[in-house]
Amino acid sequence: MVLGFLRQSRTTKATRSVAQERLHVVGSRELPLRIVENDRAKRLTLRIDAGGRGLRITVPPGLARGEVERFLDRHQGWLETKLAKVPDQPQVRTGIKIPLRGVPHLIVHEPGKRGTVTVGRQDDVPALFVHGERRHLPRRLADFLKREARRDIEALVAKHTAAVGRAAKAVRFKDTSSRWGSCTADGSLSFSWRIMMAPPTVIDYLVAHEVAHLREMNHGPKFWALCRELCPRTDEARAWLKRNGGSLQAIQFA
Repeated sequence: MVLGFLRQSRTTKATRSVAQERLHVVGSRELPLRIVENDRAKRLTLRIDAGGRGLRITVPPGLARGEVERFLDRHQGWLETKLAKVPDQPQVRTGIKIPLRGVPHLIVHEPGKRGTVTVGRQDDVPALFVHGERRHLPRRLADFLKREARRDIEALVAKHTAAVGRAAKAVRFKDTSSRWGSCTADGSLSFSWRIMMAPPTVIDYLVAHEVAHLREMNHGPKFWALCRELCPRTDEARAWLKRNGGSLQAIQFA
């Protein structure tokens, strides 16, 4: 049921974290399983990555491998139940809708024009017109979202960093399955470009959240107070992302 370990990652300076990866079968699915040994962990914790793309277990240091196996066995039913509720993973194609800044847009393929994406309306319905060859449609939509993310998020980073009086070392965009954003100790910010499918308030919250880490590298009361100061609708946006983030992560652009 479980395949062997694939690789072991490096450790970090502050909180030592050693990770191992393998595959784990849940029902009919074979999912990547990441086992992270963390010095701060007091107990085993299990989470499902957004979109049901993988699993992650955080374990206290030195825990016997047999304990991890027994933990997985005990939670197999829970995993099957949770994964059964994960939204379908629609392949981006003409005729379906994907959200842009929270508004569903119909994907329309127009092969007769150069390979670009434009925003408009078809039959009074918001639409994304994708030009060029059909086989390139998913990639062109992903590239479009990346460009939109860079434009919106870099402006929000400038706004919020000015408010906290800290500069970001860099702003990067990725397609991550386990988190929407991150802030490193040296001040580099990373964001999932998929956040452009969320409403503007949620995008603003995500940027405010990561910028707040430039001053508070934790999730303590001071951090959340700063986050709410930067984005007054933090609680509302955070709840929206928790409810709907999985469906955004599930959309396939490849």
